[in-house]
Amino acid sequence: MIRFLLKGILRDRTRSLFPFLIVVAGVFLTVAFFCYIKGAETDFVRYGANLSYGHVKVMTRAYQKEADQMPNDLALTDLAGLVAELRRTYPNMEWAPRITFGGLLDVPDEKGETKSQGPAAGLGVDLLTPGSREPERLDLGKALVRGRLPARPGEVLLSDEMALKLKVLPGDKATLISMTMAGSMAMKNFTVAGTVRFGIQAMDRTAMIADLADVQAALDMDNAAAQILGFFGDGIYRQDLADAAVRRFNARPKDPNDDFRPIMQTLREEAGMGYMLDTMTSMGAVIVFVYLLAMALVLWNAGLIGTLRRHGEFGVRLAIGENKGHVYRTMIYESLMIGVLGTIVGTALGLALSYFLQAKGIDFSGMLKNITLMMPTVLRSRVTPLAYVIGFVPGILATLIGSAIAGRRIYKRQTAQLFKELET
Repeated sequence: MIRFLLKGILRDRTRSLFPFLIVVAGVFLTVAFFCYIKGAETDFVRYGANLSYGHVKVMTRAYQKEADQMPNDLALTDLAGLVAELRRTYPNMEWAPRITFGGLLDVPDEKGETKSQGPAAGLGVDLLTPGSREPERLDLGKALVRGRLPARPGEVLLSDEMALKLKVLPGDKATLISMTMAGSMAMKNFTVAGTVRFGIQAMDRTAMIADLADVQAALDMDNAAAQILGFFGDGIYRQDLADAAVRRFNARPKDPNDDFRPIMQTLREEAGMGYMLDTMTSMGAVIVFVYLLAMALVLWNAGLIGTLRRHGEFGVRLAIGENKGHVYRTMIYESLMIGVLGTIVGTALGLALSYFLQAKGIDFSGMLKNITLMMPTVLRSRVTPLAYVIGFVPGILATLIGSAIAGRRIYKRQTAQLFKELET
């Protein structure tokens, strides 16, 4: 019987093509939209991780307690040995030492006297080592406003707003006045290579970005760093893998009273990030649910219309003696087959588009030339295991329910009415 119904569906396109196309379109949009929402969540996490948090972060226990104050006197020491250990223990992750610091930036005039001064919130990252991904993580190429990126030791980037306020241009000299790791005064001359704008107010006011080695030399932090950020190789944050890495690292033998022992924490443990992640997950779930409901109503309506259009056919079948229950069951079987076939095709198309957007993306940076916000310029999706099955909810269930409700009219057909329809 199933084989007979399948042949009828494939051969009689007038009764199967429209419902099939509706199911394909609905499931395709559902899968593609779901993967896009997951991609947007991933982009939010990626920007937070790249700018400040990493997927995991290593620091001393004492530094963790006062991280908001940037206490470089509590920084990690024996940096080279610790990074080598992390790379050996977690070969699938990338490790990036960073130093955050504050200070006063002094800009001299042509006579060497102070022309202007302003506070600076500095970030020391690996800008000059060949193969370093730090400039890419911070998206410095997109954020660059004037000048160029640092290419030699002693060059820095300043926020464009601060550079305008201090009246400093690319190529000018500036002196950083800060505090060393040991607590004494530090002074270091830099050359401004360029200016950047991130679209984040706190960074655009006072940001100063320098090479890690220059900051280590300026702050007397040889072989030391405030933090070591860890990133998964594919750039996607996975809470379970991050938790496993943290448990493994923090389980090492250690002195519980040593405040300078290295500890690791996940991105979720950063202040406010857990709440933001939960909020984004909840909002994403609500959006997907509403969209699923809308698509289910569309496909339900398509099932109703498809069944109502066949009332004449059902009348003929009942008039020649076919049992009402048999007609109803065959209609349900047909809708189930159409729903399954349409869902498979729609899911395949949605996953194909989502995989393309996940791997390649669509670059729309040309449309944002005058936009100064630091935001994703490549439209990406993220395929998750749920994406393979989420289309079955509206594709099969909604179609089946629509046909089942419309098919109830079969039981209300009267023989007298059937003959009258046949006569007309």
